[in-house]
Amino acid sequence: MNAKTADKIATGVIYAIASSVALILVAMLAFILVRGLPHLSWHFLTASARSFEAGGGIGIQLFNSFYLLVLAMLISFPIALGAAIYLNEYAKPSLFISIIRTAIEVMSSLPSVVVGLFGFLIFVVKFHLGFSILSGAIALTFFNLPILTSSIESSLSQIPNLQREAGAALGLSRFETVIHIILPASVPSIVTGVVISAGRVFGEAAALIYTAGQSAPTLDFGDWNPFNLASPLSPFRPAETLAVHIWKINSEGIMPDLSAVSAGASAVLIIVVLLFNFSARRLGMMLYKKLTKS
Repeated sequence: MNAKTADKIATGVIYAIASSVALILVAMLAFILVRGLPHLSWHFLTASARSFEAGGGIGIQLFNSFYLLVLAMLISFPIALGAAIYLNEYAKPSLFISIIRTAIEVMSSLPSVVVGLFGFLIFVVKFHLGFSILSGAIALTFFNLPILTSSIESSLSQIPNLQREAGAALGLSRFETVIHIILPASVPSIVTGVVISAGRVFGEAAALIYTAGQSAPTLDFGDWNPFNLASPLSPFRPAETLAVHIWKINSEGIMPDLSAVSAGASAVLIIVVLLFNFSARRLGMMLYKKLTKS
């Protein structure tokens, strides 16, 4: 067998493997969407869930998912940004830095259920936060922080050193160079990483079962006092998210329209995650064109 034939065979095998993976993904998405889309309606997206009767919706669970996501990103993004800037711009090779990078790699490979149990023992039990949005947001911070840190550090490392040298030549300090030159240039990549990680967090369930809880009390959307447990803005109330709701109704749900609610909620979850991923690419391209004037 000559080199050209071997190259064609290898290329064909690679294309076949890639096509198989894409086909499996498309088949999974199509199966979920075909089953779930017929059940979607405005009532389904806004109504409260029902435990024993048909006709319930996912309104509170959907709101809880977005609210918890916002809190988790508000906590994790500043920490991840600071850690990434330090590791990429300031840190020098040493044993301490090696330990930090190893810790990030280990944390990024932890199963989410382990993070959930850790959050349950520390925040729910030890710190007496109970099953609450705050406990879930902190647990999701531990889950999301290593991935987000690595993503932002990778974005910063893609900026050529010539730009750092140009900042130094202009008399800027290292901090000023990072703030005024490096970060603006890496904003598109950072935003892409943040949006994709947000989609991953939005679909998380295992870590929230033990921290945010499995109940969704009725909310008073006319009460915006975050210290009232009936308020939708309260971080101290239990909050069943959409992913946890799907798990719960499939494991112990007894409502008559169980399959319809499960299929519709799964379709909504998939659509939101897909929107996160597509918007990340679109937003990254828009920011890149705007910042580079290309």
